[in-house]
Amino acid sequence: MGGFPFESQNTFLRCEPLRQGLPFAVAGLPWDGGVTNRPGARLAPRSIRQASHMLCDGIHPYFQIGLDGQLGDAGDLPLPSTCLEAVQEALPDLLQPLLAGHHMVWLGGDHSLTLPLLRAYRTALGRPLAVLHFDAHPDTWSDHFGEPSGHGTWVHEAMQEGLVLPEVFTQIGIRSSGHRLASDYVHDRGGRSFSARDLRGLENESQLEPLLTSVRERWAAAGQPPLYLSLDIDCLDPAFAPGTGTPEPGGLSSNQVLTILEALADLPFVGMDCMEVSPPYDHAELTSMAAAHFVWTYLCGQVSRRASRRAQALVHDMVSGRPRRPPQPPAHR
Repeated sequence: MGGFPFESQNTFLRCEPLRQGLPFAVAGLPWDGGVTNRPGARLAPRSIRQASHMLCDGIHPYFQIGLDGQLGDAGDLPLPSTCLEAVQEALPDLLQPLLAGHHMVWLGGDHSLTLPLLRAYRTALGRPLAVLHFDAHPDTWSDHFGEPSGHGTWVHEAMQEGLVLPEVFTQIGIRSSGHRLASDYVHDRGGRSFSARDLRGLENESQLEPLLTSVRERWAAAGQPPLYLSLDIDCLDPAFAPGTGTPEPGGLSSNQVLTILEALADLPFVGMDCMEVSPPYDHAELTSMAAAHFVWTYLCGQVSRRASRRAQALVHDMVSGRPRRPPQPPAHR
């Protein structure tokens, strides 16, 4: 028997299938059993990949770099179709070899999947992570409508399990209704939350400088821990991303998200996920195109960062009179 019909058969940016030696990779997580409203995120990996094909030349207009020879697609991971506990049990063995060999971007799927991802990173890296979290919802509820886990509980669970450092957990775009205990959960534990209201009218880098400075300074003060990016597409206003399970009016613009991703690209992120795209509720691929563009921007930013570091090292060696070192295999994280 083959895979589920919703599993993707194309590749992101039409890149080659994943192989050893490629430093960056994408993988799909086609599962949406943890949602509370509209389903359909299991179809997102296929739609995000399809939308990425419009980026035909592949040269990013800001970073002026492409991903040829840098990126492979691992396809969709074979996950159980209905049971969150079974998915959480299956993922560690699937994630470990990918994390060991590549800098990963994960195409969800619903946001409950970020919890097992953080567990895997915590195990692989041996320390808790700093997190940059774009979302309309804080995802800090202590239960999932009577169930212990779902797409609205992963932040609460991650902090309870010690997977993340609360003081370097940053939320961007929060605006949903909710009890104060949930809405202020991250803030009460030393993190920062920039609501969509806080960011209204702020789009360029200078206007967003207080947010950018907060992320950088708190990350440095914490000893520069591994930094992870989790992006729920519903951080965007429904005008930019109608195709999601729990849309909330009054959200971020695509420009705001892109400005933040571009401005922080020099930080050494260890991975990214893009969650909660629901193609059945999309219009004209707006949501999938936004997701593809965010993933592409993140990847190009990280490739640009590595290229810059290599160039700086070469200049340093030349100035110091050291012999030129032979090329080294790319680091995976």
